[in-house]
Amino acid sequence: MFNNVGMIDRLIRLLLAVGLLYLGLNTYANSGLGMGLDIVGAVLALTGLFGTCALYGLFGINTCKTDQTP
Repeated sequence: MFNNVGMIDRLIRLLLAVGLLYLGLNTYANSGLGMGLDIVGAVLALTGLFGTCALYGLFGINTCKTDQTP
């Protein structure tokens, strides 16, 4: 896979992931909303860490400044 998530985008995703995981694990623990927040937070954390987003690839979006396409 190739990176299609830029550095600012990755930072925003990681910050949002921390907030959503906190809310899901602490504020809304043991509820469906908490589980949903945890899942979204985990996806944002993974895409932020790895720099690749499947939805960006599907829609042809690339926020990286350098071209890293294969």
